[in-house]
Amino acid sequence: MAVSMQRGCLAGGNGLWAALLCLGCRLLLPAGASSLGAAGEAAAQPHRRFEYKYSFKGPHLVQGDGSVPFWVHTGNAIPSADQIRITPSLKSQRGSVWTKTKSIFVYWEVEVTFRVTGRGRIGADGLAIWFTEGQGLEGPVFGAADTWNGVGIFFDSFDNDGKVSSKQTLIIKFCKQILFFHSDGSTQALASCQRDFRNKPYPVRAKITYYQKTLTVMINNGFTPDKEDYEFCAKVENMILPSQGYFGISAATGGLADDHDVLSFLTFQLTEPGKEAPIPEAEIPEKDKEKYQEEFEHFQQELDKKKEEFQKDHPDMHGQPADDFYETVSDRELRQIFEGQNRIHLEIKQLNRQLDMILDEQRRYVSAVTDEITKRGAGIPGQQGQISQQELDAIVKTQEEVLRQVNEMKNSMGDTLRLVSGVQHPGSAGGLYETTQHFNDIKEHLHIVKRDIEHLVQRNMPSNEKPKCPELPPFPSCLSTTHFFIFVAVQTVLFIGYIMYRSQQEAAAKNL
Repeated sequence: MAVSMQRGCLAGGNGLWAALLCLGCRLLLPAGASSLGAAGEAAAQPHRRFEYKYSFKGPHLVQGDGSVPFWVHTGNAIPSADQIRITPSLKSQRGSVWTKTKSIFVYWEVEVTFRVTGRGRIGADGLAIWFTEGQGLEGPVFGAADTWNGVGIFFDSFDNDGKVSSKQTLIIKFCKQILFFHSDGSTQALASCQRDFRNKPYPVRAKITYYQKTLTVMINNGFTPDKEDYEFCAKVENMILPSQGYFGISAATGGLADDHDVLSFLTFQLTEPGKEAPIPEAEIPEKDKEKYQEEFEHFQQELDKKKEEFQKDHPDMHGQPADDFYETVSDRELRQIFEGQNRIHLEIKQLNRQLDMILDEQRRYVSAVTDEITKRGAGIPGQQGQISQQELDAIVKTQEEVLRQVNEMKNSMGDTLRLVSGVQHPGSAGGLYETTQHFNDIKEHLHIVKRDIEHLVQRNMPSNEKPKCPELPPFPSCLSTTHFFIFVAVQTVLFIGYIMYRSQQEAAAKNL
């Protein structure tokens, strides 16, 4: 770790350096206070209240001027609609975001959702979550100041000790006048844990709780979408923090670079059971209340003026409710149902026309066969004419059977068409059951029509003209064995060369 902070502040590989940095000589209480801490753990759970002035979350995170409500960002931080990129994946970048006002509650809990992504196996430098007496807007410690009175939780992603697999978590204490020691921080550690947080499939979540002079850090490793899947990381008892302070989050990059994105920062006030929480109105001074009230009245007057101007410019829309311009969820669903029914209706009409055409062809064919029977019966006397007459009668009966089946199919299609028309134009409120029954009937009739058509085709097709599956053409041989082995050898050489080139690039970046 260099003093210039080109690498991470604390020792650790790709893992998490969650360092709880507490300044002030007031850190430890007397020995007799440990029993009070144990009793507090056994007590009831505290009351949680969400504090929107000390939180941010997307979407619509940024205002029109690019600022985040109740927060200030410095350095290379880039706020967007759904997240804040503390530092982009460029070398030697620093950024931070801090609350504009101090908190007025003693005990608190923050839930931070962030994502650290990079192309290399080793990242840099890392990210830090702060609660300090003053804003550390800029500095060498992960983009924040190196002197403070409060606590910092560090997520260091740089390999300071040269061991890629080593991971540490540190809790450090020292007085406010002492500068932060820019090394691995092992001599300043209060507690530690090992976690990996880079390039995870889901965002990583950190829950930091300060209650009854005990600081606890829980980590969600980002392997599952479960937001409550937290694991214990570190705990420090008998810790005294400032009663009022600023919340912040900062990040920095060095010779290597990662994208440090914060998706949400949610703050909750913790109140001991039996104690009343501060009144929300007491947080806003009277002058600010009057100022906000005047602004609200001014905006309300401008809105009324705009409405009047719009009504003058559009007299035909006067008195028409604004909701009529938008489609509700129920209206959209009904529209989609009727559009589907209209498509079914059109398909059935088309099928009915095709059946009419088949019926006309069959009728003409029966007429032609009947005429032929009459002619042959008159021209061939005796037994030979009787045999021909029997054969022709069989043909006529077969065609009449076909004609009867087609008529039945047409009647079935007519019934289906009437059912669809009844669904589209119900005479009375039939309800959901009747609509479902109509669709079931339509489905059944369509299956019947399909089965009748298949039966008709199979019956009229001669046995020697049954359809047969075509034989598959011979599969061409496009690649010989020699060409295959040559291709594999070339690919292997290219892959090994790429691995060696990438290793040299990473080693050169590490030596910077």
